[in-house]
Amino acid sequence: MRLFHVVLVVCCSLVMGCDFIRMKKDAATGDEDRKPVARVNNAYLYKDELVGIVNPAVSKEDSTSRVEAYIDSWIRKQLLIQEASKKININEAEVERKILDYRYSIIAYEFQSEYVKQNLDTLVSPAEIETYYKNNIDNFILKQNIVRATYVKVPKNAPSSKKIKDLILSGKEKDEKELRTYCLSFSVAYHISDSTWMVFDDLVRNSPLAEIPNKVQFLKSYPYYETEDENFQYYLRIIEYRISDNVSPLEFVRDEITNIILNKRKVELAKKLEDQVYSNALENDDFEIFHK
Repeated sequence: MRLFHVVLVVCCSLVMGCDFIRMKKDAATGDEDRKPVARVNNAYLYKDELVGIVNPAVSKEDSTSRVEAYIDSWIRKQLLIQEASKKININEAEVERKILDYRYSIIAYEFQSEYVKQNLDTLVSPAEIETYYKNNIDNFILKQNIVRATYVKVPKNAPSSKKIKDLILSGKEKDEKELRTYCLSFSVAYHISDSTWMVFDDLVRNSPLAEIPNKVQFLKSYPYYETEDENFQYYLRIIEYRISDNVSPLEFVRDEITNIILNKRKVELAKKLEDQVYSNALENDDFEIFHK
């Protein structure tokens, strides 16, 4: 990505002169004033390199555990690196290039993420969602059967269970409130129908309804259904359904479309940042390309 090459110009002062695969020598490298905390042959880990590993807010015990875990990880990696250098030919220049690329990618990503965080408009209007849905409707084909439904699961010994059917089929607001109150007191699981679409298999999980062999035919044939097993009674009213391989209703994919639109905005902001940094650098003669 061109962005991290541009940010390289901005951030080069942070990394110039760094030796990314340096094996820290003892006194020969001027580290005699630093306090070592671990050693693997001629490679040293110093106390000042542990700064930032632990959040100041964590407890002393957690701090100690994290530092010990980091030291153990460092030792294991150094042992593996040193063993590898004995067994295989390592192109250190290539390794260094990869480390540089990785470092610059991290710097660019952090820079980019912070810019997006500060400038992203997170408000997505219903009109934007509907327009995207209509323009990309072939991308929203259902993979599962979905329903708007009322579902109630109650123990067989639940009181007044005979009135559940009447409450479910009523359609009156007062009866819906009574059903909701009843379910709060006695049901094991329930869902009162609203505008929300649900995956049918998720709704009837852990019930005999989950074992229905032909769910498409069931949904077409039974707007209301009751069943039971050894311990529970189950009540289901299908208000509306959509079969898999058909177009999803907008409400079912509204959140998905919102995320798609937001992600598109993030990509656009990242490109805008890249272009701005590049244009500014070009205008100020901050870089040049030397031709042979």
